[in-house]
Amino acid sequence: MPRPALVRRVEASVFLVCSENGLAAADLRQDCWKPGLRGRATEGSTVTLRSSHWYSGDDRNAYIHRAWMRRGVPDSAFTGRPQIAIANTASDLTPCNAHLDEVAQSVKNGIYEAGGIPLELPVVSLGETNVRPTAMLWRNMAAMATEEMLRANPIDGVVLLGGCDKTIPSLLMAAASVDLPAVVVPGGPMLTGHFRGAALGCGTDVWRLSEEVRAGTLSEAMFLKSESSMIRSKGHCNTMGTASTMALVAEALGVVVPGVAGTPAADARLLEAAHLTGALSVALVAEDRRPSTFLTKGSFHNAIVALAAIGGSTNAVVHLLAIAGRLGIDLTIDDFDRIGADVPLLVNLQPAGRYLMDDLFRAGGFLAVMREVRDLLDPDALTITGRPFVEYLDDARIWDPEVITPRESPLLPAAGISVLRGSLAPGGALIKPAAASPHLLKHRGRAVVFDSIEDFHARVDDPDLDIDETSVMVLRGCGPKGYPGMPEVSNMPLPTKLLERGIRDIVRICDGRMSGTAYGTVVLHVTPEAAAGGPLALVESGDWISLDVRAGRLDLDVPADELAGRMPNPATVKGYADPRRGWERLYVDHVLQADKGADLDFLVGSSGSEVFRESH
Repeated sequence: MPRPALVRRVEASVFLVCSENGLAAADLRQDCWKPGLRGRATEGSTVTLRSSHWYSGDDRNAYIHRAWMRRGVPDSAFTGRPQIAIANTASDLTPCNAHLDEVAQSVKNGIYEAGGIPLELPVVSLGETNVRPTAMLWRNMAAMATEEMLRANPIDGVVLLGGCDKTIPSLLMAAASVDLPAVVVPGGPMLTGHFRGAALGCGTDVWRLSEEVRAGTLSEAMFLKSESSMIRSKGHCNTMGTASTMALVAEALGVVVPGVAGTPAADARLLEAAHLTGALSVALVAEDRRPSTFLTKGSFHNAIVALAAIGGSTNAVVHLLAIAGRLGIDLTIDDFDRIGADVPLLVNLQPAGRYLMDDLFRAGGFLAVMREVRDLLDPDALTITGRPFVEYLDDARIWDPEVITPRESPLLPAAGISVLRGSLAPGGALIKPAAASPHLLKHRGRAVVFDSIEDFHARVDDPDLDIDETSVMVLRGCGPKGYPGMPEVSNMPLPTKLLERGIRDIVRICDGRMSGTAYGTVVLHVTPEAAAGGPLALVESGDWISLDVRAGRLDLDVPADELAGRMPNPATVKGYADPRRGWERLYVDHVLQADKGADLDFLVGSSGSEVFRESH
């Protein structure tokens, strides 16, 4: 095992990396990590620290910066040691991230051991289960706030701690825009809970059991009793929901050390990984390995392949588009179709399958999945360690073929997220075939329209609602501008009268999103949304709608001249968001559509890390 690198105190503005074998500090476990950090910071080289612009010198400003940060730390903390922020989304109101303070401590230990100075930086935390009207409304705000705090402070690099759905995307958007060396530690999924002897998938089984109550096949008392069994331990959702998806996709993207994503939150190996990632972050500063130096279109290619192979959430599409937009990478929804449509589904996890995230971990983990589709990956796309992602697949193995199916016997031969276009979605819409009913992937039915989420809740269980299993449910006013924030309401609960007849799925169409834990034949992210003038605003109950997933079509079968003469229903327009002040006003005025990642128009791109003026 190689000796840890030494970070020697030299000039106040530089630090020196050296070791017997020329490796950087992260090679504390070469047999496991093998980062191969041999770039600008090889033995004897010097690297100018960004933080030296705060701490170096004898003037009044340098005095202020050092004096207020000193509080018991020695002089050496300010002379040539990298200052590493730990962007921590821990919060009691984000229950899936509540354990990240413990993870942060392990990161701190690793940073300090490698010669850096760890600095915990609490950042905006978004709890998917609690915040109203939807966490997506504040993803861009969280990204903007994190970016600004990283830029404003004497930081040389950052470790990003996230778990719950919007936290990893917002952190990566921030890191891409400020472009400092950055690495992600995912918080990990919770352990599987059980009820009546059966495993519970958080999220997925909420939807399933609540439908059984409405259908009369499960008592309300039993439903409520399952509540205390659903969440067994710390960590995020244990299904292949958005949290699990974004952790794994981030590893495929290259911003998580390979082999870490998917480690359960309660597993002690997550703390070990956090410690070693902290050490790696110091080496990243030495290498000046910023997101812009290794993230490429090929990195996103690998993320899209991963998204399909794991049966990941459709929410990953809007997040990856937003991250790519911050990096200036030309990624479109058509890339998801082109790259991912024919990728086989290999992970047998809820909601598309049977098992849960700790099963995936014991069955071989994410790298075992990606080894099966190695030929579909970009071989040149790098990871945060400086090595190509594909190099980490050699030793991966499947230990349970029921959980991770081999390439020759996939759960589905082609399971990527499909992009639909047509007269109802000229800008595109998405569907996840792996979570849909096969017999509905080509369907023609009459629309049953709901003008707002309130209209839906008021009428869905009306016994006089004119709906049957051939109908197409349409919900509008739920896009980025309309709601605002694009909530997870697209997987509309079915009317009770259909559930009582044993019907569990019909075609549903919406300009909003759905939870990654959800399932059903749901067309979502319809663009342009109704509130942005999309044709979804003009659909009337009784109109014929045609869906053909294989052909990539979603069409409103209404003559163009008739459609041109229609006006949006006043009830639809009344339901659109019309905030008067604050973040919501800024959001509605500047948010882009789903096919552009739903970022704010003025946040696309990077401003870098430079700060031009002093504070005193």
